[in-house]
Amino acid sequence: METKIVCSVCDNNEFNILQLLWPGLINDWQLSPREAEYINRQQGQCCTRCGANLRSIALAKAMLNVLGVNAPLLALASSKPPTRILELNEAGSLTPVLRHFPNHVLAKYPEVDIHKMPYADGSFDIVLHSDTLEHVENPVHGLKECRRVLSPGGALCYTVPIVVGRMSRNRAGLSGSYHGGSGVGANDLLVHTEYGADAWTQVIEAGFSQVTLTAVDYPAAIAITARG
Repeated sequence: METKIVCSVCDNNEFNILQLLWPGLINDWQLSPREAEYINRQQGQCCTRCGANLRSIALAKAMLNVLGVNAPLLALASSKPPTRILELNEAGSLTPVLRHFPNHVLAKYPEVDIHKMPYADGSFDIVLHSDTLEHVENPVHGLKECRRVLSPGGALCYTVPIVVGRMSRNRAGLSGSYHGGSGVGANDLLVHTEYGADAWTQVIEAGFSQVTLTAVDYPAAIAITARG
C-alpha cells in the first residue's frame, strides 16, 4: 500500500511536482533514469500549502524528532520555543518558519565559513543545514565545527542529495559540477562530494557517536541526525 506523504512543516498532504534536474547535471552525476526520478522528487515535489519540498520536509521531521514534538513545525514555531538554532545557509522554505524561533541564527556563506564558525563552544541546541555539505571542500572538518558549537545533548540535522545505490565520491579531478540551475558556475555552488549510501560515515569521522536517518518517501529524501 502506498504511504500518503504528509508535510511535517504544515500538515498538508497535497503536492505539486516540478522537473528541476537538467541533462548536464544528470550526465555529470551519471544518474540512471530511476535515480534521476527520485532525486528530482527530492528537490521538486513541493507542498501546495507551504512550498516545502521533500528534503525540507525530511529535515523538519528530523528536527521535530529531536525535540520530541508530534506536531507540524509551523505549530511548534508559533509557540516561540527557546531552542537555540543555528541554520547554516537557508534551508529552503524552512527559513521563514525557523525565524519565528526567538533564538534562531541564520549564518550565510561566505560571511560565515563552516570550516571556522565565529561561535563559542556549546552555543546551540540544534544545528541545521540543507544540501550544503556537498559544496564544502572539507566536509568532515565542517561537521566537526558543527559538533563544536552544539551544547551537550544537542543535535545536528542536515540533508545532502544521496544516491542510495552507490558509494560517495569526491569530484576532485572531474569536470566542475554545479547546483542551482543549468549554466550556473558560482564557486559556492560547486559540488565537491557526490553522496551515496555511506554518507553517514562522515558523521562518525567528525566525532559524533550517534547517527539517525529520517526518510520521507524513500529513497527520495533522507535527513541525517547526529548526536554525541
